[in-house]
Amino acid sequence: MELAFLPSPPSPYLTVGPLMLHGYALMVVLGVITAIAIGRHRWNARGGDAGAVLDIAMVAVPFGILGGRLYHVITSWQLYFGQGRNPVEALYVWQGGLGIWGAIAGGALGAWIATRRRGIAFTAFADALAPAVLVGQAIGRIGCWFNQELYGRPTTLPWGLEIDPANRPAATPDAATYHPTFAYEAAWNLGAAALVIWAERRFRLDRGRVLALYVAAYTAGRGWIEMLRVDPANHLGLRLNVWTSLLLFLAAVAFLVVRRRPAPTAPAPTVSTEATPPAEEQAAPAPVPSDTDTDTAPARKRTALPGRAP
Repeated sequence: MELAFLPSPPSPYLTVGPLMLHGYALMVVLGVITAIAIGRHRWNARGGDAGAVLDIAMVAVPFGILGGRLYHVITSWQLYFGQGRNPVEALYVWQGGLGIWGAIAGGALGAWIATRRRGIAFTAFADALAPAVLVGQAIGRIGCWFNQELYGRPTTLPWGLEIDPANRPAATPDAATYHPTFAYEAAWNLGAAALVIWAERRFRLDRGRVLALYVAAYTAGRGWIEMLRVDPANHLGLRLNVWTSLLLFLAAVAFLVVRRRPAPTAPAPTVSTEATPPAEEQAAPAPVPSDTDTDTAPARKRTALPGRAP
């Protein structure tokens, strides 16, 4: 039997004194906390209020979890509504199953609502948070290790992952070790975060282009990693998530191409080329009304002018 470099944990739980923490949920929470911390730093460096990041996250995170779960349940409905399945398990988020596409869409919707209420430009905020989200995703993916999920085809590579037979679907090929695709994705996300930060500084990306590069970089990796997976999934010639990755990649690249030019600046004030007329030709200023020009002016003593009767 191959000696796996990445043995799976014997239990999905971590015991800390009298507490039993679910490893998947713990890593998701740590990912969210890390993303918020990095996001606060980046937003503050742009002159924004660091406290606003936490306030917006209080809306975006629940939207993201809800969106991620809905996407997973809809695209893998057989796991919960198929014959012999328990639909109530669709609510068991801690057992895994957060579709990243739904999580991103839901989180973006929540952030858009929160930024709009605070009068913050959504694209500027999203650009600041994009690399932070990638780091958070990388940490959250480690949670799949505790659940022995998100693994790929059999492999004899020294970093192959052992998967207990009880956690392998019936159609999974029998092997000693499998590709740890969750670890591949975590490493890719960290590399993508570094790429986004470098490109942002090198090319002065703004107006949503950092967010678009995040989508393009992530989907480029997710596409080939998804091709390695052997867990059950809906197919349309390719796995559904491969098609989603491809479409989002193309949309992100198209956005970057359309917005490749810098933001337009305000036009300079137009200066007349006509010569300024001489001072005597300029219109004289309107006379300032005196107190004798109104009906309410107080009466004054009238002085007789020479040659005129008083």
